[in-house]
Amino acid sequence: MIVRDFNKIIQDEKDRVVSDANWTSVRMLLADDKMGFSFHITFLDTGSEHVFEYKNHFESVYCLKGKGSITDHASGETHEIHPGVMYALNAHDRHTLRAEEELVMACVFNPPVTGNEVHQDDGSYAPAEELA
Repeated sequence: MIVRDFNKIIQDEKDRVVSDANWTSVRMLLADDKMGFSFHITFLDTGSEHVFEYKNHFESVYCLKGKGSITDHASGETHEIHPGVMYALNAHDRHTLRAEEELVMACVFNPPVTGNEVHQDDGSYAPAEELA
């Protein structure tokens, strides 16, 4: 059984806290945990806008706090994000995520991330074998 305390991670396990342009991700489960997915709590800064496209991963996201929107680049559709909304990037969807207020999101990645990933120029994470 794996039990981790979010508050202890942010205080004592700085290697599990990854920040990039206007976001911070607390990586609670990683590839080394051998669960087949990783689990993160991610904070997106108020007023930030992010273009992501996880070419090597599937992601599901659940909004815990805040207000924003997500736009699917393929369809042009924009969806409101607020507490209780979940979205899943089941087709490696290129998208723009906007945070009108600070967004706090619970995120699951498959395959799991290794822990140090930050977004490449195209908005994706590199495959794990490229990080080894």
